[in-house]
Amino acid sequence: MARPVARFVCQSCGAVTAKWAGRCEACGERNTIAEEAVQSGPGLARAPAAARKLEFVDLAGHTPPPPLAATGIAEFDRVLGGGLVAGSAVLLAGDPGIGKSTLLLQAAAALARTGKRVLYISGEEAIGQIRLRARRLGLADAGLELAASINLRDIAAAIEATPDAALVIIDSIQTMWMDSIDSAPGTVSQVRASAFELIRLAKTGSHAVVLVGHVTKEGAIAGPRVLEHMVDAVLYFEGDRGHQFRILRGVKNRFGATDEIGVFEMTGHGLAEVANPSALFLAERRGNIAGSAVFAGLEGSRPVLVEIQCLLSANPGGSPRRSVIGWESGRLSMLLAVLETRCGLRLGATDVYLNVAGGLRIGEPAADLAVAAALASAASDQPTEPGCVFFGEVGLSGEVRQVGGAEARLKEAQKLGFTQACLPRRVARGNRRPGAPAGLELQEIGHLADLVARFSPKTGGKPA
Repeated sequence: MARPVARFVCQSCGAVTAKWAGRCEACGERNTIAEEAVQSGPGLARAPAAARKLEFVDLAGHTPPPPLAATGIAEFDRVLGGGLVAGSAVLLAGDPGIGKSTLLLQAAAALARTGKRVLYISGEEAIGQIRLRARRLGLADAGLELAASINLRDIAAAIEATPDAALVIIDSIQTMWMDSIDSAPGTVSQVRASAFELIRLAKTGSHAVVLVGHVTKEGAIAGPRVLEHMVDAVLYFEGDRGHQFRILRGVKNRFGATDEIGVFEMTGHGLAEVANPSALFLAERRGNIAGSAVFAGLEGSRPVLVEIQCLLSANPGGSPRRSVIGWESGRLSMLLAVLETRCGLRLGATDVYLNVAGGLRIGEPAADLAVAAALASAASDQPTEPGCVFFGEVGLSGEVRQVGGAEARLKEAQKLGFTQACLPRRVARGNRRPGAPAGLELQEIGHLADLVARFSPKTGGKPA
């Protein structure tokens, strides 16, 4: 009989150490390392050559695409790549109270109304609580099968007894418990083992499984990092509970495009789809105000227009403050340094407040030019051109670099009634100039100083 080997595992990040310590060296958390017993078995025996059954095939073969089951919620299917793939595993994570259970309940009910069998297993709520939410959302008549349990042995037996199920929802994976592991629910070992068993059932069967995951205070998915590698798709449900907008973002998808987003609006009757998010983000925009610029962004394959707001306040006393919402703070510091060094715009003794209106979080560097336009507009107290959008990446020497998806950005701006677009200048490397849609004037910018020179500063320093 093999002798059990002890190891010490951090219950926050899953890092393994040889001995116990009060602080995890990987994630920095304290009092999270616990001892786990590992059964060490014999290694793989070397089989004779005649008994090996591994076969290799070439790349010229043809494999039919996996079947898709559309839920009927277009924004949800868009992020998934068209729908749920049979035998796939999806991990949905988000802040508490953001609407994960509401979104999945609506998607499960929409799929069940098409005649498919859907199982909804909750480890956090009772059956009565789910029924109350379903009645509030108008989903009480959907043929959805509910269960409340955390015992994974019972859940696996129920899933195997329903081979015709198309979708199984587990809410949440942090509440699942396996009686063969001597640890509490939510620990790294329990989450890893429970997820592996549920994914194995999905791969051997014909149903898709959706796992709901919790997030830490830093915004990462709680549990071992290997959980994100085990599943086929990882979705984040983002948004500020003070805003009615919710963003479903795909950060990993083996069956579709990554960085795809779906936009929802939280209403009294659940989550409503937003077919045109650009019009929604710009609905409350006020024109002719200094410190505002419209950014033509690209989230996955969807162009999105959003307003960048900037406010400058004099701070001659202490160190200036940099407050950013919806963008990278490090990117703002770099852009301020470029504006001061390359363009002569003095903002060293000024507090800078930057906000992306609507609660959308922007991660692409193409927003540099729009942020620079908002900063120059706020510093000069002069509004940007009415009906103008901005996009382009700014380098450390002040040059404005090309970004992808220019045609899609311009078409979205023209569709919403914009008449001008400020974009990077075409370089002499054979890059094709994006075609301007009808009624849209293109203004090419080669250096950031060309953009700053358009404003006549009343405060701050003179541009170069």
